[in-house]
Amino acid sequence: MTLNYLRKLLALRRPASLAIATLLDRPYRRLVDDLPVRYVGFVVPDEYFVGYGFDLDERHRNLPELRVAKFRRT
Repeated sequence: MTLNYLRKLLALRRPASLAIATLLDRPYRRLVDDLPVRYVGFVVPDEYFVGYGFDLDERHRNLPELRVAKFRRT
């Protein structure tokens, strides 16, 4: 929903072009059906990823690759 809001806000400024790019895409989780994502790195399952800038509780952000986070039950 945030990305859709930003797309509409930026479109009001009438740019020459506007495209959406995402590294990880979960189209089945999208709440906005008409969001035109032009560039997709990977379509991924509904799992939590860490590394390459994605973190979990401020940790694992600096991993050089993406990994699926495994949660321990307490």
